[in-house]
Amino acid sequence: MTDVANNHSDTSAKIIYILYLVSIVVGITGIIGVVMAYINRSEAPAWLKSHYTFQIRTFWIGLLFFIIGVLTSFILIGYLILVFWLVWLIIRCVKGLQMLDKKQPLANENSWMFG
Repeated sequence: MTDVANNHSDTSAKIIYILYLVSIVVGITGIIGVVMAYINRSEAPAWLKSHYTFQIRTFWIGLLFFIIGVLTSFILIGYLILVFWLVWLIIRCVKGLQMLDKKQPLANENSWMFG
């Protein structure tokens, strides 16, 4: 039974990473992903909890980068910030998915960069 529960949590974490990637095109999926991460984090094993913490931080830090990029886009620097945000989000999600496939925790889930 524990393997099934862990597998379900593992699947949920994968879905959240995918929702974040889809949010590049369909913004609302990011909100769904962060809600799922908050719901699943408390009952997850320690290695998986690091992924949920990483996902929650990815959402909030990414939202900050996105808002700063949009607000500064009128002075052109914002477009560079938005490109950085896009690359940053993709790298974080891919790195998270790689570690999740190995069933390993993230080395630094509290990082502002790539974990």
